[in-house]
Amino acid sequence: MNAIISASELASALTGEHPPVLLDVRWQLSTPGQPRFDPRAAYEAGHIPGAVFVDLDRELASAPGAHGRHPLPDVAEFGTAMRRAGVSSGTPVVVYDGGQGWAAARAWWLLRWTGHPDVRVLDGGLPAWQGPLETAVPAPAEGDFEPAPGAVGLLDADGAAALARSGVLLDARAGERYRGEVEPIDPVAGHIPGALSAPTDENVAADGRFLPAEELAARFKSLGAAEDTRVGVYCGSGVSAAHEVLALAVAGIPAELYVGSWSEWSSDPSRPVAVGPDPQ
Repeated sequence: MNAIISASELASALTGEHPPVLLDVRWQLSTPGQPRFDPRAAYEAGHIPGAVFVDLDRELASAPGAHGRHPLPDVAEFGTAMRRAGVSSGTPVVVYDGGQGWAAARAWWLLRWTGHPDVRVLDGGLPAWQGPLETAVPAPAEGDFEPAPGAVGLLDADGAAALARSGVLLDARAGERYRGEVEPIDPVAGHIPGALSAPTDENVAADGRFLPAEELAARFKSLGAAEDTRVGVYCGSGVSAAHEVLALAVAGIPAELYVGSWSEWSSDPSRPVAVGPDPQ
């Protein structure tokens, strides 16, 4: 099954016999000194008809701490949030955000990791949608989704370190953060030794839509990632890395996500840090 869906395909699916549950996961990374984005207000100002708002910080992650800025959510609480949004195991789910794709990919990954069989991301997000928007907040019937973690690969810090030596570990952050030239959020700049720089922004065109699958496959192959290679991805806090895992899925390459990512890795002074363009 394709991991993404076009706006025209979504419009058709919403009028079909088995319309998908639609989740709005708008979110923006908060950096010091910048106004904080209010995703709920953005949702209430206009969303795709029938979409239910999901809060990334509260429902797709647990509180920041030793395991990073966006650790895994409590599985039971995640299940409650998904059922409240109308998610059922036998009903397809489509997730979208404001266009960047990172937050939608985080929801996509979590639903896949917990065993949902049919979830896709709206390619290009809300800006790609050509239909009407609504401000009414829907009240969907309770879903029956029961999360069963482990359906796709998950890495911890030790697993990521090992994979950087034995397989391919991709760093989805901007190149300047990978090289350690800047670090706007986390306490230490640099990257996990052995990881390869692969900014997830380079997986999309100017309109935010993913590049064709064959182009993505060629990009990842040039980095050593292919179907027969074990691949992992990390970023700052496990959000933009989910977007790269999604891009890999579009290219037909399975990948594991290090959810704690650099925000967890860099918080432990015993873990090694590499800087510069050299992976090591």
